[in-house]
Amino acid sequence: MRVIGLMSGTSYDAIDAGAADLSLDGDSLALKPLGLVSEAYDETLRDALAASLPPGATSMAEVCRLDTRIGQAFAATAVRAVRELCDGRAELIASHGQTVYHWAEDGRVHGTLQLGRPAWIAEATGLPVVADFRSRDIAAGGQGAPLVSLVDLLWLRGRPGTPVALNIGGIANLTAPDGTAFDTGPGCALIDAAARGFSGGRLSYDVDGALAGRGTVHEPLLRRLLEEPYYALPAPKTTGKELFHLGHLRDALSGVGTLPAEDVVATLTMLTARTVADAVGSLGATEVVVSGGGTRNPVLMRMLGQRLPGVALRTSDELGLPSAAKEAYAFAVLGFLTAHGLPGAVPSATGARHARVLGSITPGRDGLRLPPPAGQRPVRLVVE
Repeated sequence: MRVIGLMSGTSYDAIDAGAADLSLDGDSLALKPLGLVSEAYDETLRDALAASLPPGATSMAEVCRLDTRIGQAFAATAVRAVRELCDGRAELIASHGQTVYHWAEDGRVHGTLQLGRPAWIAEATGLPVVADFRSRDIAAGGQGAPLVSLVDLLWLRGRPGTPVALNIGGIANLTAPDGTAFDTGPGCALIDAAARGFSGGRLSYDVDGALAGRGTVHEPLLRRLLEEPYYALPAPKTTGKELFHLGHLRDALSGVGTLPAEDVVATLTMLTARTVADAVGSLGATEVVVSGGGTRNPVLMRMLGQRLPGVALRTSDELGLPSAAKEAYAFAVLGFLTAHGLPGAVPSATGARHARVLGSITPGRDGLRLPPPAGQRPVRLVVE
């Protein structure tokens, strides 16, 4: 089955579409990558989205407008992916949507909200769309994240030692071979917030780690940031920009005085490296396979490597999955599993009571025609 996975992460900078040929062969799932297209949100939509997220205020009218406009943006990207990556022959779309709120309190997740109405995608492409992946896992008592853990477990199974998959987006998350998975805390969320704040919106992120590279880690600020109770919570746990936003940084800065922008960004970069490294170290990892936008920040990657001596640090590109497209491919896999009636979450990773088939399906132009249910759940993922 030829599937397109659509993803926009917590950095909400662009919509990624990864296309793949997927097939079941006994207990293996084969994935042949067909490529990636990426479409940046237009500036007006991105600004509206940013203004609506915590700590900003919004209205139901604005939520409705964003849901529609994001759905239309996802649809346009899907149309492009069908044409450019699949020669017009895609069979299924799997859309993560845009997370705008993850309702987590006292170690539990009570709900989640992803915008980008799948009807727009189905209407534009004529294809069935699987969406709203996280809600079913939450209804089953899980955290609804990190859902890519299933793909990580299938993909890294059989590698020597203790391989850990790490994704550094706005939030960083990891998966260990025993099924342990959780968000470690901020990936690039606070770094991006600082870059935008200090540049007056001119920068949306720390390009090539330039700001951090010119700065010095401010230890008192780092200590204040590390006092955040989230880091001490046991797994499984998830978080988001509901916690790690510009207001979080301002609260920490209020106790240390005025600092140069470069020192603040260097400190935030070290915060990500340290919290990730502490989490990786607690799992006894011998290898870390990294994906996500954080791989493009050389200062962050260098800091992370320095805090993980003796641990092999490599990007997912080296194992056949482009780091920029890995999450899009992961949701293509989850959509494929849903279409075949197979569970898409790992209870040990999310904390759910049971592994459930995820998502809701919007029929395509020809109605809903699903393949026959698969008889066997795959135990490994083979990237061709």
